[in-house]
Amino acid sequence: MTAAPVEAPRIRRARGLVPLVIAAAITLPGLLQGLALFLHLPHPSLSAPTEALVFGVAVVGAAFLLAWAAEVAQLDVSAGLAIAVLALIAVLPEYAVSFVFAWQGGRNGCAVENGENPCSLVLANMTGANRLLIGVGWALVVIIAWFRFRKVGRPRNDVPLPRSSTVEVGFLGLATLYSLTLPFKSTITPFDLLVLFGIFVAYTIRISRAPAETPHLIGPAAYVGGFTTVGRRVTYVALFLYSAIVILVSAEHFADGLVQTGQELGISSFVLVQWLAPLASEAPELLVAGLYAWRLSTTNALGTLLSSKVNQWTLLVGTLPLVFSIASGGIAGLPVDSLQSKELLLTAAQSLFAVALLANMDLSIYEALALLSLFAAQFVLGAVFKSDTELVIVATAYIVLGLWLLFRRRRLIGPLVRDAFRTRYEHLENDTEVDAVTEAEEALKAR
Repeated sequence: MTAAPVEAPRIRRARGLVPLVIAAAITLPGLLQGLALFLHLPHPSLSAPTEALVFGVAVVGAAFLLAWAAEVAQLDVSAGLAIAVLALIAVLPEYAVSFVFAWQGGRNGCAVENGENPCSLVLANMTGANRLLIGVGWALVVIIAWFRFRKVGRPRNDVPLPRSSTVEVGFLGLATLYSLTLPFKSTITPFDLLVLFGIFVAYTIRISRAPAETPHLIGPAAYVGGFTTVGRRVTYVALFLYSAIVILVSAEHFADGLVQTGQELGISSFVLVQWLAPLASEAPELLVAGLYAWRLSTTNALGTLLSSKVNQWTLLVGTLPLVFSIASGGIAGLPVDSLQSKELLLTAAQSLFAVALLANMDLSIYEALALLSLFAAQFVLGAVFKSDTELVIVATAYIVLGLWLLFRRRRLIGPLVRDAFRTRYEHLENDTEVDAVTEAEEALKAR
């Protein structure tokens, strides 16, 4: 499939060059330092906090470049290939830190390294990224849209999803049901990899049958999309390669810098890896979704984050034991300790609640505030109990609320499952609620 350059006013497209240059520029210190370390060339000696900052900023810049390149590539790559390959590429920043710890743990048999057991940190980044995506990302989209709808004089308290998004909701529900078994295991095994990767493959096959659509590009992606066909392809391939190199030379140093910073400052390394690393890797997705919501492209905004959640909950969780096994030189399960079990329980419970909220294919401002409040509750309760008790309390709240919602919406589950797994895509038409949102978007453009 070959698409024509994206049409956009020249001035508006030119503005996309500025963030592109900034994102590339902030990767340079980390790239140069990482290459110097790899090639054993002279380089400045950095303190642990500085090292974490330099390489963390490089990961942020590379994540933005990857996200924009993946968006533009959709103009040229066939649907099935785009879904499978671009999903893997776009989530590389989220995987990088977890892969580093999984590799270190498999290589040294989970022995203490740099004052920490890497196996205890493998799931930190994954659980943090997943909870951040829903607790902050989904909520942010609805809150921004709620505010913007009022600005255009068409107030509404919800963000509806098109019927076609039942596919994402259905597969997220399937992955969530299986993930609820993980907290009760002592290891995440290659069998778990097969199940979760199988869900991802089935999801990929399902959405590859969706009708081809020209992606709605904004910012730097729209700028690159406006090039000639050859120029566009050369540019996004170059961005892919450059970003991948930056992440490869930065990820391990970023992870080690976070661990050593925690030790020097007396802060839990698990906390730093769980929250600072995802903030770096998730920043592009959250920003792009926020921009979509600001422009009232709410379907794109929430749909992007929903698809990302499916990818993370299947590919990311499933491939961790694979990396661990390769590094250990044989088939091995990734160890799960008591703290990680509770973190997995909380993450799976939040996912259950999120699926229950979307059972009616709609997310209201009140539900968004509930997501944000429950996300924040972990930190508030953590300050009170000063232990991991808050993980179980918040997880219980998610599960109770999720099951209550599913019971109330039980009549919606059958049609949702049918649409998600059986209904042909051409029959998954947008409903009137989404049409109303489209009218509001057009009103905003007219203004």
